[in-house]
Amino acid sequence: MTAQTLIPRKLLFGNASAFGGRLSPDGRWLTWIAPFEGVLNIWIAPTGEPQAGEPLTRTRGRPITWQDWTPDGRFVMFVNDENGDENNHAFIVDPRTKEIRDLTPITGVNAEIKMWSRQVPGKIVIGLNDRDPRWHDLYIVDAETGERDLLWLNTQDFGYIGVDWQLRPRHARSSSPDGGAKLWRIDGGKVTPWVDLDHVDGWLTWPTLFDGESRRLLMRTCIGRETTVFAWRDWESGEETVMVEHPRFDVGGCLLHPMTFDLEAANISGARVDWAYVTPQVEADFELIHATVPGFEFDIVSQSDDNSKWIIEAHKAEQALTTFLYDRDQGIITELFRARPALDAYRLAPMRSVETKSRDGLDLVSYLTLPADIGTERPDVPLPMVLDVHGGPWSRDIYGYRGDHQWLANRGYAVLSVNYRGSRGFGKSFIAASEKQHAAKMHDDLINMVDWAVREGIADKSKIAIFGASYGGYASFVGATFTPDVFCCSVPVVGITNLLTLLESIPPYWAGFADFMYRSYGDPKTEDGQALLAERSPIHKVDRIKKPMLIFHGANDVRCKIAESDTIVAAMQAKGIPVTYVVYPDEGHGFAKPGNRIAYLALAEAFFAMHLGGKCEPFGDDLADSSHEIRAGAEIFDKL
Repeated sequence: MTAQTLIPRKLLFGNASAFGGRLSPDGRWLTWIAPFEGVLNIWIAPTGEPQAGEPLTRTRGRPITWQDWTPDGRFVMFVNDENGDENNHAFIVDPRTKEIRDLTPITGVNAEIKMWSRQVPGKIVIGLNDRDPRWHDLYIVDAETGERDLLWLNTQDFGYIGVDWQLRPRHARSSSPDGGAKLWRIDGGKVTPWVDLDHVDGWLTWPTLFDGESRRLLMRTCIGRETTVFAWRDWESGEETVMVEHPRFDVGGCLLHPMTFDLEAANISGARVDWAYVTPQVEADFELIHATVPGFEFDIVSQSDDNSKWIIEAHKAEQALTTFLYDRDQGIITELFRARPALDAYRLAPMRSVETKSRDGLDLVSYLTLPADIGTERPDVPLPMVLDVHGGPWSRDIYGYRGDHQWLANRGYAVLSVNYRGSRGFGKSFIAASEKQHAAKMHDDLINMVDWAVREGIADKSKIAIFGASYGGYASFVGATFTPDVFCCSVPVVGITNLLTLLESIPPYWAGFADFMYRSYGDPKTEDGQALLAERSPIHKVDRIKKPMLIFHGANDVRCKIAESDTIVAAMQAKGIPVTYVVYPDEGHGFAKPGNRIAYLALAEAFFAMHLGGKCEPFGDDLADSSHEIRAGAEIFDKL
């Protein structure tokens, strides 16, 4: 295949072939996620023999995207909702009989699987907000019988309750009016204050898990330091021992021993992921993994109880997720399956990390992907470019396989993703610098990188689009209203247009998150806060829109409600400003069903081709299996 060959959208964004591998506790069985009759389900096979796999579930509704074993190996757990409204139910399936049971058969309730433990096998701690939609009470659920016993009645308005390996509540977290947080100790029925955190420390500091004896608590903490570290805290004495730290970047994930829960390694994400080792044996294991999959980012996602078998997930820019089985006793790493093996027939594009400075001197780490035949250097002539903005905003972009980057680069575009201020992983000053800077310095960081791409001869200044979901959708609306001369078109997906209504309509079970949101965006309870929220809201600057816009939204979105898009579409129509608006009645905050996802991308691709001039795969049947409703501006697609 040549670099000019269009990679079909369905290969990039249709159901993955296999991913999410998990080992049974005894290491004898492997489960994973793969399609069954077009819907992602759980599959099972003897470990190391995925070719012998068969479906463990055969659901036909929304896809299953996560699963894991109960610690006694009797059941496999998963969660799912019905229409994207995030009212998840907790399910288990028996690998012997394939019987599925709903452990939380309550309508309109958000169920969260909180904890399971090898020390109390057969029991699962589940949070339910059936008593008060704002707060989750904790229950111990017997996986065999489905019986629920109340573990903690959450009348203290805790947003989080930590449980040890004996399934005893030990600590909790509540929000503070200033946007920070308060941590609490729980000793039996006694609850006492532990530590007060400001709004940045509160966002980055979290207790994780106890060790196997429940005497030391592993903390991800930035208290008294610039970057987040992993540290053990002795529960009785309060003594803290730092285990992994970095002077510039925060710690990310970690590898714990499956029985003792001792920290064995932790990753640190700068421009690329680096690993810090706590034990020599794990360092030797990781050297073997690096030698087997050179240039890949990887993680250990599952371990047998005896720690002799690991499931490794690895990827790099030019290869989608690949899952391996590592037999540590024999030192053998075996490929199990690839998420998108059909892409092996195509040349994928490399990704380049770019480090620059913001206008006020902050370090910005961004990622650039160019068409595969160009590589990572400058094109001969500037290209049309898509600024692809991540959500959150307290998330981040990373190096590795990105379906969106490969899709857009394959169509002939430069693709740029920016870790603007507020993105996680770059220390607490970087988070603090984002306070109340929505549509201000946070947006300046994006524009700075657009200017960089133009100066470097990468981007054609007249053909730059802005595109993103959630906060990325908000950034796309901001691009169209605050900086309308920078972008030739915008594609907001499940985005925000009115910061006041966003904060007034957050899901009730985000109550513990509300004060942090108010501190970060503006306090809707004060006149000054309301004025700031209005000033930074695209809905109040509709008359500035002068370039084409394509808006997508899921009707059941509970995070950024569909009114966010409805109102700006109505305002644009009232002013005679053209807009195209696509709604998915059976989706929420994103498009989970593959037919809907493919249709969304097909429409977006056609829109980009109209305004950026890149290649476009014909619709074919890509709109056939979709619920989409084009509620405005359908005529732009009439000639396609």
